[in-house]
Amino acid sequence: MRRRVSAMSARRAGSLTGDMTQSSRSGRFVLGAATVATGLIAGAFYVFACAVMPGLARSDDRVYVSVMRDINEVIQNPVFFLSFLGAPALTAVAAWQARGSRHRWWVWAALAASALAFLVTVVFNVPLNDDLARDGHPGALRDEFEDPWVAWNVVRALLLTVALGLLVKATGSRAARID
Repeated sequence: MRRRVSAMSARRAGSLTGDMTQSSRSGRFVLGAATVATGLIAGAFYVFACAVMPGLARSDDRVYVSVMRDINEVIQNPVFFLSFLGAPALTAVAAWQARGSRHRWWVWAALAASALAFLVTVVFNVPLNDDLARDGHPGALRDEFEDPWVAWNVVRALLLTVALGLLVKATGSRAARID
């Protein structure tokens, strides 16, 4: 007589449990990485709102335009892009991994806020940066750039701060649940 092997036998349980543990670890890692990357970008935009732009506001037009052009050039580097693009990408992966879990709504809400911040950057801040790079009188360039760029930067800083708070909540909700 042949023995029947249950799907939950000792031999298979390790494999199933190992797969779930690996998936759980991966989910924790991605959610944590999304939280860190979002915090870094929210912090960068916060620093612009609280220090960089108010400091530059004290300078004359020529210095203002020159410094902003330099910032716009040097910020385009692999380290910044890793977190800038990584934050929404990791949040999207974390949202996909969270489907069916109790903390999914926090992650999905964070993804929405992060996507909106990315959209604000692409639709408003980047074109303003491009306009500032063109030739023209520093006073005229500054007049067209400063107020809208500062306002949209505050919007994206707020959106990413909200996204960060939601990811922190998701991280806490995920940790509090019993696996």
